Amino acid sequence: MAITPADIKKLRDHTGAGMMDAKAALEEAKGDETKAIDVLRKKGQSKAAKRADRSADAGLIDSYIHMGRVGSMVEINCETDFVAKTDEFKTFIKDVTMQIAATNPEYLSSDDVPKEVIDKEKDIYSSELKDKPKDVQDKIISGKLEKFYEQVCLYNQPFIKDSDKTIAAYQTELIAKMGENIKIKRFARMELGE
Repeated sequence: MAITPADIKKLRDHTGAGMMDAKAALEEAKGDETKAIDVLRKKGQSKAAKRADRSADAGLIDSYIHMGRVGSMVEINCETDFVAKTDEFKTFIKDVTMQIAATNPEYLSSDDVPKEVIDKEKDIYSSELKDKPKDVQDKIISGKLEKFYEQVCLYNQPFIKDSDKTIAAYQTELIAKMGENIKIKRFARMELGE
């Protein structure tokens, strides 16, 4: 199947990918746009992994207040002021502040959850499953921990505007698009009366 400029433009409009990347993805996917999107996402994740060690000292601090009752503040870093001033970066930081206000995460990632908290959760799950075989218990506990992380860890949470992806996946897409390392550094949330 011949790839037309209209096909490339359509894929670029959906993904924000560069022209040559969109063309290569369509060629690899033999013209299938859905498969081409998957190709771009995989390449974006590998590019993001390569950028993870690069220094991110620029960025923005932003806040979100919902009806004067709930508020959140976040610091998100990137490598250059140029990226920090883009609409995509500003949209990301605004979306993250709204996510924090709406979902009240306690930790940034599962790596930040203290061992005592994880052990306590495992004990609770184990007591619920004491009649099950050990290998079944381990699988169920692992699944329950993943659900727990989705509730309490910002990176693991489904994005409130698109539940098919997590905040971590949203961040990875932005890193691939911007070509820079982007990190959520810290956040805080306040609710009236707490």
